[in-house]
Amino acid sequence: MPYTPILATLGYVLSPDQSSVLLIHRNRRSNDAHLGKYNGLGGKLEPLEDPVAGMIREIHEESSLKVTQLEMRGTINWPGFGKNGEDWFGFIFRIHRFEGTPLSENDEGTLAWHAIDSVSELPMWEGDRIFLPLVLAADGLPFHGVMPYRDGRPVSWSCTFLPPTGQAIHHREDSCPTRQTPL
Repeated sequence: MPYTPILATLGYVLSPDQSSVLLIHRNRRSNDAHLGKYNGLGGKLEPLEDPVAGMIREIHEESSLKVTQLEMRGTINWPGFGKNGEDWFGFIFRIHRFEGTPLSENDEGTLAWHAIDSVSELPMWEGDRIFLPLVLAADGLPFHGVMPYRDGRPVSWSCTFLPPTGQAIHHREDSCPTRQTPL
């Protein structure tokens, strides 16, 4: 049977001085699988939409910001992540520049800036604590990870870093927070 995950974007908007990140506190819908958690902005890709266009659209819909510069940091394959065990595949972005002022809330929750160095203290998905440092690192390499979920928790994590052009692609166990290790 072919693998057909839900395709989605997940973006982390950085403040102009790059010291804070805009997060949504998912606190509006009682049936939300993300209820009570902090997360980046994003959502499902629409038919005939590429990941960059989807990310720009989602940032605007959820925050009213107009993205003017973004960087794809990597991808993550999340088998079993969904509320009913659905598989998800995410294109992960850092948004460096934007126009406008973000909304303070939307229909999913409240939006606020949080210092990058204290983001890990917020309630979030357990797996986000593993990959978020790779997204927020100013000099990080693009990464491509796999994080299977079971019963709302990650069961393992593996990643491959994509080095600059001309260098070999390889798995680097020492650079991943964990590597095919039960969490």
